[in-house]
Amino acid sequence: MSQAQETAAPQPAAPRPDAGKTGATSRGQEVLREIMGGGVVISVLAVLLAFIVGAVLIAVTDPDVQKVSAYFFARPSDTFQAIWHAVGGAYQSLFQGAIYDTARPDFASGIQPLMNTLSVSTPLIFGGLGIALGFRIGLFNIGGQGQILIGGAVAGWLAWSFPMPFPLGLIVAILGGIAGGAVWAGLVGWLKAQTGAHEVIVTIMLNYIAFYLISFLLRTPGALQAKGSNNPKSPAIPTGAQLPALLGTRYAVTWAFVLAVAAVVVYWWLMNRSSLGFRFRAVGENPNAARTAGIGVDRMYIYGMAIAGGFVGLAGVNQVLATNTGGFSSGFDAGIGFNAITVALLGRSRPLGVLIAGLLFGALQSGGYLMQAANGIPVDIVLIVQSLIVLFIAAPPLVRAIFGLPKPGVAPRRARRALAKEAKA
Repeated sequence: MSQAQETAAPQPAAPRPDAGKTGATSRGQEVLREIMGGGVVISVLAVLLAFIVGAVLIAVTDPDVQKVSAYFFARPSDTFQAIWHAVGGAYQSLFQGAIYDTARPDFASGIQPLMNTLSVSTPLIFGGLGIALGFRIGLFNIGGQGQILIGGAVAGWLAWSFPMPFPLGLIVAILGGIAGGAVWAGLVGWLKAQTGAHEVIVTIMLNYIAFYLISFLLRTPGALQAKGSNNPKSPAIPTGAQLPALLGTRYAVTWAFVLAVAAVVVYWWLMNRSSLGFRFRAVGENPNAARTAGIGVDRMYIYGMAIAGGFVGLAGVNQVLATNTGGFSSGFDAGIGFNAITVALLGRSRPLGVLIAGLLFGALQSGGYLMQAANGIPVDIVLIVQSLIVLFIAAPPLVRAIFGLPKPGVAPRRARRALAKEAKA
């Protein structure tokens, strides 16, 4: 090459000294945007918003706040102090009733509210895992009530019909409860696969069938009704099939909580480490694509609902073998089947999320009663807070708009304008 050609050849532009720094900054900003607009932050802010709205309701309905607000413009500080006293006292009672009671004389008695929270959270975790599994395969399982009733009834029937020494009797009853819930939910998957029946309609109908079936059997001598009794109540659970206390009889929490944590681990392994879980997730993402890839979508519906029912059936086992050991009536599900839906939604159908959401809702339920007793706050406020959490979880754009959060995967407006200008150039 001649000297003239060398002189005319274009020389590569020297890199800008801040190019690497700018690229790293933009990548960091992009990661930060994804985190701030992600599901975890949305869930935390949804809970925060619900508590803020709950605080407003407490302040508005408090008699002292209403009294001093009459002369707000003359002495506004009195109103603010009354609001602080009402809201602060209510949430302090909520904490003391759910986590640790500072008024108790010693630590052992102070943590009793925490043990109650763990006990109340246990069936919510079981039910939340079952509902979450249905969500992951694209099915809306709202049949938790029926699956709890059938699972608990089977566990109780096995416990008193075939008395065995501990722990054999307990193991048989637990396995029976899992099987009962699995069969009742697997029927939904089978109908979905064979006839295309919508799972929402089928699960609602099966809830009614389960409730009235258990009610009938509890009134039928020789079925679930206790011998020699005219009341619709089952026999007491033998000691060989009862779930023992985890930390002594002083506390309400039983080994069912340990079983719930183990169920969370099993759910994580199933959905994230097994080939069956991979097929579940594939069907949930796109059943048509999964069918094209050779996955038996109909079988996945049946398997998935059966396993989901097994998880929910464990909630029924807890209700019978740990809570109602003296015998149960037809309402032993205690609304857990529907509360489990909110737990699964708040937990984003993820194992750790369901565990945390179950503990949160258990704490709200446990602390709500002390809040009502100590401060005169209606326990319905807790139900409103729970409902608001679900509302905000179901409306992420609303939460993003309130806090000005970015939407994941969407560049900010300035960046989009700059890209548009570069494209035109």
